[in-house]
Amino acid sequence: MTYLGIDYTLKNTPALDPGFVPFGVWRQAYLQEAHRPIKLALLRDGGQVSVFETHLRDESYAEANFRYLERTVKFLLWAVGGWKIQLSGCEETARRLIHEYSSEGPRHFDAGFVEDMFERPLEIELVDEAHFPAANEQPRSMGGHLAGCRIGFDAGGSDRKVSAVIDGETVYSEEVVWFPKESADPTYQYNGIVEAFKTAASKMPRVDAIGVSSAGTFVGNAPMVSSLFIKVPRERREEVKTVYDRAAREIGDVPIVVANDGDVTALAGAMSLQSGAVMGIAMGTSEAAGYVNPEGKILGWFNELAFAPVDLQAQAPRDEWSGDFGVGCKYFSQDAVIRLAPLVGVDLDPQLSLAEKLKVVQKLCEEGHKGAEQVFLTIGSYLAHTLSLYSAFYDLKYLLVLGRVASGKGGDLLIGECQRVLQEEYSDLAARVKVMLPDEKARRVGQSIAAASLPEV
Repeated sequence: MTYLGIDYTLKNTPALDPGFVPFGVWRQAYLQEAHRPIKLALLRDGGQVSVFETHLRDESYAEANFRYLERTVKFLLWAVGGWKIQLSGCEETARRLIHEYSSEGPRHFDAGFVEDMFERPLEIELVDEAHFPAANEQPRSMGGHLAGCRIGFDAGGSDRKVSAVIDGETVYSEEVVWFPKESADPTYQYNGIVEAFKTAASKMPRVDAIGVSSAGTFVGNAPMVSSLFIKVPRERREEVKTVYDRAAREIGDVPIVVANDGDVTALAGAMSLQSGAVMGIAMGTSEAAGYVNPEGKILGWFNELAFAPVDLQAQAPRDEWSGDFGVGCKYFSQDAVIRLAPLVGVDLDPQLSLAEKLKVVQKLCEEGHKGAEQVFLTIGSYLAHTLSLYSAFYDLKYLLVLGRVASGKGGDLLIGECQRVLQEEYSDLAARVKVMLPDEKARRVGQSIAAASLPEV
């Protein structure tokens, strides 16, 4: 197979997506004859600096060079994050990149995201070797505190879950359907959060701490960018930034810690496996990803892999929010199931909600519908090929797959296909990384207990 003049090998194409061009596979082929060094540094708040070194091919591969660098920067912006990118080497390609991520360029959404997150414009600049910064990663410990009476809250895009947890044991748990993505008034989200907190509090003699797992990227407890508030106008942003702290005050003077739901997923995995080097991917309304390093710490990265590229084909599905093509949320979420279902003759009632459409396909899969089974096998193949990309940036020992898409028979098929493709095409990776659904122990720890463990009392 060939893409932009680069030949690559793919033995197992996803059953329902033969045009899939996995970025990770193409990247490995591209780098085999790439010898011109280029360095990238991403600067974040608190003096944090992440440095990555790679290579570009010679000038005869101009389009492939640009595509490789642009997609790499796109991946790093969402996986690592940063308000400034500094590049050293290969000036002609780097200069083209600067326009790409300007406010007038094709990637203006990404530039706007960075500005919303850090409240300062994205800067991309060329620097010489003498002025290139040194790496300064600042991993930190997170969670694992179980003593006392705690509330664990998980804010998803289709439902919200809350648990009352006493000394690590869940004494009450509930799941409530809500529609935060449809509300332009953040009072709706606030009231839902407060109701959940008060319900859990009523099941315990007291509340010592509150931990929140929430979609979005955060500074402290403030959601700087979150799909839960996607329709809230900018002029009401301050209400969004304080929503969790204000809700906690309705319970009393108790500590509250809010973390990205992907990181809490990884934390739940690390707690259940008693190991680090864990990535958690929750396939639900979107793709939520998180990571705990080999020392059991989080890196302070965004880990927003829902908007990181995985597919390079020209016909890749377009994400409605970011406007980009081939990003993770279209491959590892209920959107992927809904997108693939018509290809196997499963017509979904447009009046159904997204979650209800997913349940239709899952029910067919449970009943042995071969087409529905192909949907989950395809997602499993996507995951295997994408793991070759994720493992280039994350030191992995375990990949824990959660979320409603991975439930039931469909989840078993998804994981089985991922493991099969890994064995056939990436034997070294298959030997290093265990891909798994949560076992019973992990389910007992769960997202709610992991969230409840965030605050240290």
